[in-house]
Amino acid sequence: MATGTNTPVLGQDQPGQVLGTTQVRIRERAAWQVDGFVGLAVAILLGALGIWAFVLSETEASVAAAVFGVLASIAAMLILGSLTIIQPGQTRVIQFFGRYVGTARRTGLVWLLPLTTRRDVSVRVRNFETARLKVNDATGNPVEIAAIVVWQVADTARATFAVERYDDFITMQAEAAVRHVAVAYPYDGPSGEESLRGSTDLVSAELASEVAARVGVAGLEIIEVRISHLAYAPEIAQAMLQRQQAAAVVAARSKIVEGAVGMVQMALDELNRQSIVELDEERKAAMVSNLLVVLCGDSRATPVVNTGTLYQ
Repeated sequence: MATGTNTPVLGQDQPGQVLGTTQVRIRERAAWQVDGFVGLAVAILLGALGIWAFVLSETEASVAAAVFGVLASIAAMLILGSLTIIQPGQTRVIQFFGRYVGTARRTGLVWLLPLTTRRDVSVRVRNFETARLKVNDATGNPVEIAAIVVWQVADTARATFAVERYDDFITMQAEAAVRHVAVAYPYDGPSGEESLRGSTDLVSAELASEVAARVGVAGLEIIEVRISHLAYAPEIAQAMLQRQQAAAVVAARSKIVEGAVGMVQMALDELNRQSIVELDEERKAAMVSNLLVVLCGDSRATPVVNTGTLYQ
């Protein structure tokens, strides 16, 4: 039978355990449980036998019948008291005079051990959103980040006895994991570089692994962790927006220039191929300059008709 211990843990028994700490070593196991309708039938039978014994003791003045009637009635009441109803997604953690004897996961009317205390533990999938945390990313810029954690209780015994309140425990550990992962990546980076904004799947997977390692001691299972909020802190948001806009303008201009140069090259090649006009190097330079101005300008160019020669 698994019991609590006060000796320091010298090895890392499960993911998320901290070396050198004192922990409750306990694992979930199945409790003794029988179909509740069987227990109900047994209780009714014992109750009927008890009534019959009391009637028999009154008519024949039998002490043995009276004692049997008392014992049968007590047994029937104990069985009725040990019947419980377990809803789908719920379990019962059972203790016998303080000792953990198992967990009942059978749903419906269940007959459990008499004289035991039972604690309800839900194993349904739950989720919560962490607070919006302000942290410094890998480049030192303050950012706000929050995440949604989807989780459920996997080991009811550890969730009940290993930590004080597992709801509060997972909330605090999730926030600590978000802080730890956020400082390892920049908010944004060049194309191909890992970042909080550009590598969402990678960061989410690392967050899930980090939270799972921290809450494993409480018997909790992490299903998914996703970033729900990510932004620069208000004090630098405007400056970073201007920086992003400038980067976008530079990238757009680079693309425009690249396309314009290709179009100029294509025009010169086509003129030479069809022998429409022969241009010296000076005229070619002037033509390239004019085409680049037209193609790269923000506003529409105003054409000027040259009625003379190319050299006038």
